[in-house]
Amino acid sequence: MVWALLVWALLGGLSVWLGAKAGSFLLVDAPQRSDVILVLAGETDRRPEHALQLLAQGYGRRMVLDVPKNSTIYEFTQLQLAQKYVQDLPQAASVSLCPIDGLSTKDESKDAEKCLAREGGKSVLIVTSDFHTRRALSVFRREVPGHEYSVAAARDEAQFGVRWWTRRQWAKTLVDEWLRLIWWKAVDQWR
Repeated sequence: MVWALLVWALLGGLSVWLGAKAGSFLLVDAPQRSDVILVLAGETDRRPEHALQLLAQGYGRRMVLDVPKNSTIYEFTQLQLAQKYVQDLPQAASVSLCPIDGLSTKDESKDAEKCLAREGGKSVLIVTSDFHTRRALSVFRREVPGHEYSVAAARDEAQFGVRWWTRRQWAKTLVDEWLRLIWWKAVDQWR
């Protein structure tokens, strides 16, 4: 009886410890100086801004911005909005757009592969949301080999934090990303 209680207590403690580390496991923020900075589609209020900061700090010579080509916001396509955004940048000459069709990170990697080939270079710094960094890095390494990859985390306190249990939205983001990571590791990377 005592042994059973001890085992349950150990399992409970281990579960709490693993749960507390679940958010920080998703986060990889280790940017390396690279030939190209690739900004994954999504969170257009955070990712491009962070990538431009990294570009200014010398982490890359060029920046490629993934943009869904068939998505619209009111009467404008996201591609039109992105073109206007880039035109107004002081660094416009160093930024190019990469129209993508894919809705998953795996599909986006295939679309981005063509744009990366056009830009040249062997090393790529991926900029994406902090909770998405581990999976994105894994997907690109597997799906688009031949490059050295590093990743930088664009943070958004409204969406995610490693202390995920303190806010409802953070918990939802954690569960969603863990499901996607498990699906990628268990199923999608083998197809």
